[in-house]
Amino acid sequence: MTATTLPTICKDLDGDDRWLSVHKRFVQECKEKDPDVMFVGDCILESLQFTEYWNSHFVPMHCLNFSIRNDRIQNVLWRLQNGELENVRPKAIVLHVGTNNISDSAEEVVEGLLELVKTIRGKLPDVYIVIPTLLPRGHQPNALRDKTGAVNQLLKERLVGMNKVQIVCVDSGLIQSDGTISHHDMFDYLNLTNVGCKKVFEPVWDLLQQILTENEKERDLTPSE
Repeated sequence: MTATTLPTICKDLDGDDRWLSVHKRFVQECKEKDPDVMFVGDCILESLQFTEYWNSHFVPMHCLNFSIRNDRIQNVLWRLQNGELENVRPKAIVLHVGTNNISDSAEEVVEGLLELVKTIRGKLPDVYIVIPTLLPRGHQPNALRDKTGAVNQLLKERLVGMNKVQIVCVDSGLIQSDGTISHHDMFDYLNLTNVGCKKVFEPVWDLLQQILTENEKERDLTPSE
């Protein structure tokens, strides 16, 4: 994925300008709120904020969720380049996008994700970037699952050695022994149920707890210590 494939502004796919309206709301929230954690991405993160697990575990962390259901990497990149990282200084950003880049190769998806990391780092040099792995999709094994696995493996390799960038494996327990995914975990075999959210985002919550706790300890230190 190269700069030439990225739109200068995203097309109105729904015919009612909702996408741009949501983006503008996010930009306004940056001016009004002071989050410790920001979630940025696609349907997986958008759906998360409507679950019990979000309310019980992430809301107390002072989170903003800037995720839009059908977004691809290109959409998120444009949003981040156009105001959604201004006027905020979060301690951590959780980034999940790429599952909707169906027509792109695994290598192109990884290049796009690395461009997102570069963009975030350019605007927020000290932020901790947490990247949950892309989730498997579809009730039965399929080609998109294979590509997702390739994206995750390649991204792990490319992120080695990057400061304050952590990929988190979150798909443990989703694929059953017969290769299927249960509707109890993913109600439409793409988006997560409450049960699925706990399975997937518990390791993300654990890591964020560590990041926020470390930041609190550093802030509490006095010169004499």
